[in-house]
Amino acid sequence: MNENLKIIHLPKEEWEGAVIPMRYTAEEYFDVAVEKDKRGYRIGIQKCKCKEPVSHYPEEHDFPDRLYQAHWEGACAWGIVEEGKSLLACIETCPEEWSNRLIVTELWVHEKLRRQGIGHALMAIAKEQAVLEHRRAVILETQSCNVGAISFYEQEGFQLIGFDSCCYSNEDRGRREVRLDMGYFLRTKKEAVRKNMVIRKEEETDYHKTEQLVLDAFWNKYRPGCIEHLLVHKLRDSEVYLPELSRVAVVGDEVVGVICYVRALLEKEEQKKEILFFGPLCVSPEWQGCGIGGRLLKETLELAKSFGYEGVVIFGEPEYYPLHGFKTCDHFGITTADGENFDAFMGIELVEGGLAEFGGRLCVPKAYEDLEEEENGRFTKAFQTPEKRKFPCQWD
Repeated sequence: MNENLKIIHLPKEEWEGAVIPMRYTAEEYFDVAVEKDKRGYRIGIQKCKCKEPVSHYPEEHDFPDRLYQAHWEGACAWGIVEEGKSLLACIETCPEEWSNRLIVTELWVHEKLRRQGIGHALMAIAKEQAVLEHRRAVILETQSCNVGAISFYEQEGFQLIGFDSCCYSNEDRGRREVRLDMGYFLRTKKEAVRKNMVIRKEEETDYHKTEQLVLDAFWNKYRPGCIEHLLVHKLRDSEVYLPELSRVAVVGDEVVGVICYVRALLEKEEQKKEILFFGPLCVSPEWQGCGIGGRLLKETLELAKSFGYEGVVIFGEPEYYPLHGFKTCDHFGITTADGENFDAFMGIELVEGGLAEFGGRLCVPKAYEDLEEEENGRFTKAFQTPEKRKFPCQWD
């Protein structure tokens, strides 16, 4: 893709209602045939030649495509803009929370910029967002006469998941404009995990691979870019780091997951109690949703208990860790050093009363706070990094 064509975030407050001038000409279409027989229905979808080229323009409709339409709650858009605020390409996505899918609601590239890799770059943003938000699939709709778009989506890994023969009018099949639904699926490596994954101690030859994995897992997750890969690098030299508990998950020679443990303290008045703290726990984006994080947790928590530790406290995702037995720290009478409690502040007892019988304030190891942006910038130059980008899931 031309380096001068930079994809940027398109804020809703600036781009709501912007018209997307969708237009295309088709010489082929997919004919959708539905036949009823005694056993049920037979459906055929075959590519056919148009008797004459068919063109579609935004002027055909009273409701042209626009960014940030009201019915797409939670939408977010990115695109290429030339001087004068003229839109040259865009993609818009919207979460479908009830099904945990991400919808591509709009995807468009100006005719003069097509076949330059821009569509691929835009779609990569939607896929990245789906990974960051732990979606199970990316879905979209197109039309049976938009053969070029269908071919592009297939190249991007999408497959046909359904159709609607009266979405736009009651004559959609006759107009060669049947809505086709397509889906791109994540979480596809469960079988490889079940058969081939090994959980073991990290070796020195794993260090750079592990750090790249951590960068890939956290990049653009909580902010544009990330700093967690530097944290892992510095933890290994920290006096509180516990390599005997920390583990990596490996498939072949690929590091696909990691969990890093350290010693931490609970303080109450003049008393102190040593407990465990971990972070990061992460999985490579391509391997997420396959149970790797859960297996790392299960194996290392059992190991920690065998070593005599009584409890673990973390800062983590409130939607994930309760599935593995974690509770918010107010259940144990534990607060942060500032006396606070919130959903992401959680713990788990490895023995009954291991946290609750002491309570107190958590003292986070200094290694988690001693991370400078300037150092991170220098360190990150040794890694493969995608674009820093704004996503809805980020804190800032």
